[in-house]
Amino acid sequence: MWMWQTASYDSSVLSSRYELRMNVNQQTPMASPYGQPQPGYGQPSYAPLGGSYPGPYGPNGPATAYQPGAPPQGYSPYASFPSKAVAANPVSDLSSPLDLGPARGSPTSAPRPVSTPQAYSQYPQGDNQNGPPPMAHSMSQPVHRSPVSQPYSQGAMNLSGPHPSYPQQYGAQPPMQQVTNQMSGMQIGSGPPTSVGLGYVRHPSSQPPISPMPPPSMSQQQANHLPPGPMQQQHPPQPGMQGGYPPQQNGAFGQPRGPQPGYAGPQYPGQQNYGAGPAPAPAPTAQKRLDPDSIPSPQASELPAVQKSRHRIDPDAIPSPIQVIEDDRVNKSSEPFTTGVKGQAPPLVTTNFQVKDQGNASPRFIRCTAYNMPCTADMAKQSQVPLAAVIKPLATLPPDETPPYIVDHGEGGPIRCNRCKAYMCPYMQFIEGGRRFQCGFCSCVTEVPPHYFQHLDHTGKRVDCYDRPELSQGSYEFVATVDYCKNNKLPQPPAFIFFIDVSYNAVKSGMVNIVCQELKTLLDYLPRENPEADSVVRVGFVTYNKVLHFYNVKSSLAQPQMMVVSDVSDMFLPLLDGFLVSVNDSRMVIESLLDQIPEMFADTRETETVFGPVIQAGLEALKAADCAGKLFVFHSTLPIAEAPGKLKNREDKKLVGTDKEKSLFQPQSGFYSNLSKECVAQGCCVDLFLFPNQYVDVATLGVVPVSTGGSIYKYTYFQAKTDRERFLNDLRRDVQKPMGFDAVMRVRTSTGIRATDFFGSFFMSNTTDVELAGLDCDKTVTVEFRHDDKLSEDTGALMQCAVLYTSCSGQRRLRVHNMAVNCCSQLADLYRNCETDTIINFFSKYAYRSILNTPTKTVRDTMVNQCAQILACYRKNCASPSSAGQLILPECMKLLPVYLNCVLKSDVLQPGADISLDDRAYLRQLLGCMDVSESHIFFYPRLLPLVKLDGGSLPMAVRNSEERLSKGGVYLLETGLHLFLWVGANAQQELLSNIFGTPTFSQIDPNMTNLPELDNPFSQRLREIIDSFRSQRSRYMKLMVVKQEDKAELIFKHFLCEDKSASGGASYVDFLCHMHKEIRQLLS
Repeated sequence: MWMWQTASYDSSVLSSRYELRMNVNQQTPMASPYGQPQPGYGQPSYAPLGGSYPGPYGPNGPATAYQPGAPPQGYSPYASFPSKAVAANPVSDLSSPLDLGPARGSPTSAPRPVSTPQAYSQYPQGDNQNGPPPMAHSMSQPVHRSPVSQPYSQGAMNLSGPHPSYPQQYGAQPPMQQVTNQMSGMQIGSGPPTSVGLGYVRHPSSQPPISPMPPPSMSQQQANHLPPGPMQQQHPPQPGMQGGYPPQQNGAFGQPRGPQPGYAGPQYPGQQNYGAGPAPAPAPTAQKRLDPDSIPSPQASELPAVQKSRHRIDPDAIPSPIQVIEDDRVNKSSEPFTTGVKGQAPPLVTTNFQVKDQGNASPRFIRCTAYNMPCTADMAKQSQVPLAAVIKPLATLPPDETPPYIVDHGEGGPIRCNRCKAYMCPYMQFIEGGRRFQCGFCSCVTEVPPHYFQHLDHTGKRVDCYDRPELSQGSYEFVATVDYCKNNKLPQPPAFIFFIDVSYNAVKSGMVNIVCQELKTLLDYLPRENPEADSVVRVGFVTYNKVLHFYNVKSSLAQPQMMVVSDVSDMFLPLLDGFLVSVNDSRMVIESLLDQIPEMFADTRETETVFGPVIQAGLEALKAADCAGKLFVFHSTLPIAEAPGKLKNREDKKLVGTDKEKSLFQPQSGFYSNLSKECVAQGCCVDLFLFPNQYVDVATLGVVPVSTGGSIYKYTYFQAKTDRERFLNDLRRDVQKPMGFDAVMRVRTSTGIRATDFFGSFFMSNTTDVELAGLDCDKTVTVEFRHDDKLSEDTGALMQCAVLYTSCSGQRRLRVHNMAVNCCSQLADLYRNCETDTIINFFSKYAYRSILNTPTKTVRDTMVNQCAQILACYRKNCASPSSAGQLILPECMKLLPVYLNCVLKSDVLQPGADISLDDRAYLRQLLGCMDVSESHIFFYPRLLPLVKLDGGSLPMAVRNSEERLSKGGVYLLETGLHLFLWVGANAQQELLSNIFGTPTFSQIDPNMTNLPELDNPFSQRLREIIDSFRSQRSRYMKLMVVKQEDKAELIFKHFLCEDKSASGGASYVDFLCHMHKEIRQLLS
């Protein structure tokens, strides 16, 4: 045994922290088979009133195999963490332990069970029991409570104890009494006590939370004493309690379980008995726990097909993303989030809330991984918490929030610090009666220009402070002067050029016809700042296969004229006048052209295409017009025609999983990297719409869109009938969305930290300036910060993101976002103010970029190690001393393991056999500029049971696991890129009639992509929900109907991320055990 290092804080500091403690002591059988959820997942965690379980359901879940038609007992989609509760003696420190099981007793403490013991498997995944558990004593024994933790223990999972050096034997499954004991001490302290239910109890602060207890034997039913502790309860029913169960403590979840009878294992003499006060019974003998060192890194591929029966952790007893999301929604959606409080973490991205800008940028523009930065580099290195910000400079705001004000200082331009060039913001301190100001970033003092002078009030603030957005708001825009323009010349309005692939595949799929028909109406919706005015964006059209066809659509022409450039090795623009035109002036000619293109190429036999010359042509056109703009390229095949940028098919599945795999994510040549550099210099942004039927090398074709701030859309095996709607919605949004052109972004920071690394779709020619040919409202840039000096707790840390861009009306603007965070010298303060969703967004981008140069297995191992270091540092320095068998998680990071596991199992890092290299490259590039809300749903999809859909609120989601699905239910799954409607085989006829218009399961058409518009409230509400989900995402999510046990169900199950994945990814429970093993190794 090794000893915990005591945290070096006094009790007043300790008592203010939040954490989660769990005892993960037992491995119980794996999730019940299909459609048979665990009991305890439904009704509040009490046993059935009759004292025994109906049918085959034992205390550990269904014991028998999948039984068609058996209704799940006690199944409800709403269980996981019951609400916090208050007892007669509430604690104020918001902390209590979460024990997922007591320590196992020594073999001498109880007689051996009658049943033959089974050798326990060394693998972390358990399987179903081979038969029903013994029920003889299941409800007859008294139930006792484990003690609650001392102040500042947020949840501990007991995953193990002393390490045995030889195989252990397990006896029979525990009867219900021990099941009760195991779970009775589970708690989670995550917020102030509420008045619901029963619960908080104080534990003597000097004692660790775990107490060994003797396992009850079959014969001594009443002799099971609690270790000394604050609360002992007997089994008789209490007033107001169901079924004679003791009141559950704060956040207890699942059925309580106890130690197994007759557990055979080595004895450990002299083990300390943690407890307070005199024991009411003799101290128990040595305790034994599951040893995490016997848990290998959980890879499904290493597991035997049939496993020995083994106890496992109850999934309801580990932190639930659904409960955390729901708690945040309940606590933080009613009041507006005001940004004036420095270092305050915002509500989660899943919560619907209003923001009031009071001097810091809205979380819709900037989200940080930590709102309390460590004061020193050593402290940051010790904690391993990444210090980063996810910045979405042009994010669209909801209608009830005011967009950033536009400030025009005339010819003088924005006021800036003389030394560091930071823009005027609320962090500048005016001195000497308002004649000078001191910079909050570099402390330099700068004269205030005469035209900007204003007197100060008695507090030292300017009297016009609240009249000027730049002095009182976190986000605002300046009108830039000619000094901020390229070549000191005001910019021209931008242009949009459409490049349509007219090769055989593109024409045959129907893509060419759909694009041409859509553009006729879409051109009326080009972006504009004033909805009443016409758009000033000019347009041009080119078609191509192995040659390029340019079109003159000048308004004076009766018919469009085509000019063909067949020498693609040296691309040039064959016409100047008449190529880029105003839609209103040339409407008749444009419509005539769009009608003729599908007819002209209807009978083409040309299958080869070029790609490099297409980008070069757009670039030349924008150079000739001396403006910035965007190219919309509709492309179908690998460009193998003889031309610059020609590619070869290099798809090689044999490289997957080897050290050479990284080459598949790198571009084939440097041609497109050089081309994208030229595009950025001109402000030429490229959006690529791909319609591939086979490998097209997205890793190479995507270089230009990714480097220029553009987007990639991919429609594999495009079919006009089923994919038309998704493609057209994506195209409409892409053409219409607000964006800026020819942008440069710089992030300035106060002394002590600096921006060192950047992630996203952009180009950098130096270490500070992020260059974006285009920047739209969906794009984020993620910035990592490092210390270059000490920070002060008094002043905190400041960052300012300034983006210089040309608006769609052709005006040069500067958008400024400011953010101030606190600084701390205590690790506990850092861990109290982190945001897990943003940390995961950063980790995933870091990992996805790393696979360009590092084998994926190394990347995964690095991620696990960093996460373990974060949690080990917390355990060592912030948590109160406790048993090594406990996994202790900080309250705001209790979901870090489940979310990290989702990243590790994602298709990019751990692909299944069926995912193509192109898909992996596409997803890798897509994630690079996702914001936090999109990465959250991407890694942990939303699963909604469609039960009652009355009223305006959504049904509460359930956890992403197959065992949460009921055969009698219908569920909607949202992944951010897809929508699935899963229909259980036993779904009620009325439900099916309301949704599909047919009462029978067999008549549902699995190929439908839109639900029928039926005249009933359920159908209307469901379609409203689907529409609202689609409106929240940057890409249109196509609906896929999945019938239970249909082939498509494999795709659906792929997104149930708490389960084991087909590609070898661990389940949530197994990964938690693995993570605890890693933490213990670091601490020992």
